[in-house]
Amino acid sequence: MRLREAGAIVIGKTQVPEMTMWPWTVSAGYGSVRNPWGMDRTPGGSSGGSAAATATGMCGVALGSDGGGSIRYPSALTGLFGIKTQRDRISLGPDHHDAWNGLSVYGPLARTVADAALFLDATAQSVPDAGFAAALEETQRPLRVAVSFKPPQGSLARLGGEQRRAVESTAELLRSLGHEVTEREVDMPFTLILNLTIRYLRGLRHDIGTLPRPDRLERNTRRMAALGGLVTDGILEKARRDEAELAARVNRIYDGADVVLMPMIPGQAPRIADLTSRGTAWTFNRAATEVAYTAPWNVIGQPAASVPAGFDTDGLPLAVQLCGRAGDEVTLLRLAAQIEDARPWAQVRPPVDSAAALAPA
Repeated sequence: MRLREAGAIVIGKTQVPEMTMWPWTVSAGYGSVRNPWGMDRTPGGSSGGSAAATATGMCGVALGSDGGGSIRYPSALTGLFGIKTQRDRISLGPDHHDAWNGLSVYGPLARTVADAALFLDATAQSVPDAGFAAALEETQRPLRVAVSFKPPQGSLARLGGEQRRAVESTAELLRSLGHEVTEREVDMPFTLILNLTIRYLRGLRHDIGTLPRPDRLERNTRRMAALGGLVTDGILEKARRDEAELAARVNRIYDGADVVLMPMIPGQAPRIADLTSRGTAWTFNRAATEVAYTAPWNVIGQPAASVPAGFDTDGLPLAVQLCGRAGDEVTLLRLAAQIEDARPWAQVRPPVDSAAALAPA
């Protein structure tokens, strides 16, 4: 509604994985959305249809939801800028308030940082005095940037060489722009992953419980819902209480930094063929690996953004992640805009037909 009131032309709905539960848009019932940069690969998920539509020029900006990386991850795989907003920045009400027990938020997938800022001005419940777009016009003071490479403790994610070099080259760029850049790891304990898993499974269980015919869901969806049934009210309540302590541990990084620069994705966009006809355990573990760097910021509710960082040797997009203090989307937008000015990405388009990019697999 707020987008329409601001003058946006809504052209349609895009595809997501069943229950928006996976970081790839693969569906037994509706086929698979393909990545316009590599037709045999996924554009990510859950906002995979939105990413493919924006990357191919069908729209200038798309609405996505992010419960563990579902805006940032598909943005990274398709060469877009995507920002996970601060929890409660954009209303989820009345139907989705506290979605996935506080993990999920709304935000934009966009070709440019400026477009994302306009989206936030139109949709946010609270904005800076002059607005997000106007904030981009202000001069960015030199920042202290902490570079962190390690995923949360216990994660199976292994960072690829080209993905690491994307972070390193971005760090060098930020130094050249006058920022103070130092390597310092974020404290991400194993309990961070456990907290995420509890809230995700219970949230999924709740959502499936609202459906009239849950028996029609895919096998892996039903099995994940069954796991969510093992999360008792007491377990969930403890997980919600523990968020404050986890946030305090993560936020120690900001004692000496204004922004964290870290990897967005551990490797290349997965091939669609590798994601189909897999069991529940394999699928869940692969999903957890893909969002290892993104999901911690959902647990603590703070803003984070995926920023394009060129292409790998196979021509697939690379990206880095900027992570901010609570409520500080403005700094992330300004810094991302500086990066965009230094190495523009918006006019680089996928080398395939846009209609074919959205065809079912």
